[in-house]
Amino acid sequence: PISAGELLCLGSSVAFSGLFYYLYRRKARLAARIQEAPKLRVDDDLPALVSAAEGSCLSYVALEGIVLPAKAALSSHHHEDMQGVIQKLLLKEHRLVWNSLAWSW
Repeated sequence: PISAGELLCLGSSVAFSGLFYYLYRRKARLAARIQEAPKLRVDDDLPALVSAAEGSCLSYVALEGIVLPAKAALSSHHHEDMQGVIQKLLLKEHRLVWNSLAWSW
């Protein structure tokens, strides 16, 4: 005979396994989209390509070319010979709603 505690442990284990598998598959699909991103060159045709895209935005593209940093290049902590730059930083603010019960935004 199986006790109620064992059934509870089994049920929670199956539920957590399902949740973590769902999260894993979601992140795997996102990683696959990033891996399949089109590779574009940084040249004079890029602004026209961006403005022709829907919403003047290209999602998940890999840019290839030479760029110069505005101040200093970013160095990788894991690979000392790799450097990179941030070309544009996009900040998206979500609407804040006051929670009167918790007295917070």
